[in-house]
Amino acid sequence: MNYSERAVALSSALEADGYHLAIDEVGARVSAVISAGPDACEECLVPKELFRGMLSHEIGVDEGLIDVTYPVDLPGYSASTDSGGAAH
Repeated sequence: MNYSERAVALSSALEADGYHLAIDEVGARVSAVISAGPDACEECLVPKELFRGMLSHEIGVDEGLIDVTYPVDLPGYSASTDSGGAAH
């Protein structure tokens, strides 16, 4: 099954915010890895549980079978920090 084709709307929304979504089938599970581009909007990602639910609905796979990896979970990730700004 091509989950990437089923998730085109979600993938497009992520790309608009500077992210890339890669979906792979790993045995009976689905792995969704979101990576950040150089201009990614750090505040634009929803909590993982919400994202997992949205992806589940879009690709037709039970939430319990979806593993989500966000940019902060990837090796070598370093977020830009604004030491003087307020939280959004």
